[in-house]
Amino acid sequence: MRMGTIDLGQLVADIVKKWDGVDVRPYRCGGVEFRFDHREIGHVHVNGVADLLMPVRLRRDLVAAGRAEPHRTQPHSGWISFRMRNEHDLPAAVELFRLNYERLRGVMRPRSVASIVTNPTMLADRTADDMPA
Repeated sequence: MRMGTIDLGQLVADIVKKWDGVDVRPYRCGGVEFRFDHREIGHVHVNGVADLLMPVRLRRDLVAAGRAEPHRTQPHSGWISFRMRNEHDLPAAVELFRLNYERLRGVMRPRSVASIVTNPTMLADRTADDMPA
């Protein structure tokens, strides 16, 4: 998503592409997709919405903690969405990509999941924003 001159998808790509074994490519529906070992880590649409496929239990925990939203067309699957509205949302989005990357690499630790789900600084209080979701 472009906010003025800021392309949020490109900012995510600039970070995620540095991770070992990550392949960055255009997403088939527009935007950018990230893969590790031929498996999708997630993608960012041109409108700034990041979608990631997680195990259903992890998806449930992330949504319940307010760290992500259910996917708009597949709300009962493992897909989550995270809407980046400006550059302040970038760290939280990258943290979700890191979580899924580590999960796909097989190095995810239970502590890392708990820290994301319970860390109040990972995602600012979005209910206090006067920006639309």
